[in-house]
Amino acid sequence: MIMKPVYRFLLMAGLCTISISWTIPIEWITENHKNYTLHYTSADLQNKDDYNVILAKGIQSVESFIKSPFKNTFGVYIHPNRQSLDAEWQKDWGVPDFKSECWMVASGIATKLVMLSPKRWSAESCEHDYNETAKTQNLITHELFHVYHGQLNASPDFSNIDKIDWFVEGFATYASGQCDADRIKEIKRAIEENKIPASLDNFWTGKLKYGLSGSVVLYIDYKYGRDTLKELLPMSKKAEILSKLAISEQDLIKNWKQYINTL
Repeated sequence: MIMKPVYRFLLMAGLCTISISWTIPIEWITENHKNYTLHYTSADLQNKDDYNVILAKGIQSVESFIKSPFKNTFGVYIHPNRQSLDAEWQKDWGVPDFKSECWMVASGIATKLVMLSPKRWSAESCEHDYNETAKTQNLITHELFHVYHGQLNASPDFSNIDKIDWFVEGFATYASGQCDADRIKEIKRAIEENKIPASLDNFWTGKLKYGLSGSVVLYIDYKYGRDTLKELLPMSKKAEILSKLAISEQDLIKNWKQYINTL
């Protein structure tokens, strides 16, 4: 998950007052690993080994997919509850009264991966269950792809990207394995029913946003190859990506539709 300033304002729409909540400072326990430093609390002392296994598998997936190691080490912060998670996002995003929606459990930028303790997902989120092993792994791997992407991108925290939300989220969705057969089936149906947005700017919107965005990156990988896909990662503007692919936005969408219909 990425969070740009425009999203922050949308999420805060309708609030007329600002309330400041005081929280007890987190007492972090730290543990150094090859690629990352793990930060967790005593509440996760019994869980941290399981989480390290998930992180190791995710890092291996990222480096295998892209055939390159992470550029820099990063922090991983395991928050014991949603209040603690929100406090970090409030500070990071500069929105002191931000309250996360129930589906929000993690975020990744160049310097860190922040998440609600996965074993709390069933109790403190509305769409995620730690016991769904494959989905849990894919979600955390998705955020690790954001970390990798951020370390190469001109905007390491994705706060200064221009009309490439579809690419940032699509890359993490596709590369992590979340663009599965069910999502492809949904996109094929949307194509048949002529419900596809006319612009890539709107692909990362609505119920189909993961499938729409992920499948476009899937097509780019198929058509142009993994090396070209990697060359797009430093880019922060839609115009740069289209120029690199030497294609218009309309033709990219048209060709993507044709490809999806062959799957």
